[in-house]
Amino acid sequence: MSAWLFITAVAANCINLFAQVHFTILYADLEADYINPIELCSKINRLITPEALLHTVLSALFLLHGNWFVFLLNLPLLAYNVQKIYNKTQLLDATEIFRTLGKHKKESFLKLAFHLLMFFYYLYRMIMALIVETGNDY
Repeated sequence: MSAWLFITAVAANCINLFAQVHFTILYADLEADYINPIELCSKINRLITPEALLHTVLSALFLLHGNWFVFLLNLPLLAYNVQKIYNKTQLLDATEIFRTLGKHKKESFLKLAFHLLMFFYYLYRMIMALIVETGNDY
């Protein structure tokens, strides 16, 4: 059962990892003036809630399956996402984007680093769970 949980975690984390890479590229495009602020905000705002929801579901799965350590690793980002949604500050505003671009880029880089580290951790745990489930028959 643990192997399926970590296979799901790897897949969900890959989706969030690619979303953060996409956000980072869009912020760089805005700085280079390849994209206008309205288009950037509509693209990012469309993906912010699903990204947070996917991370919430993944964290809930870890909690429900009793993987406390992994849940605690995910708790800071989960709390941050919940706080942003509760305060209704998760969506970007096209009129304010240039003033807050540095903050959004830093947030995107931190989330990118988190998802990258968690990808390798989930991959390791998935491989270990698959080895245990196959019974070490060499």
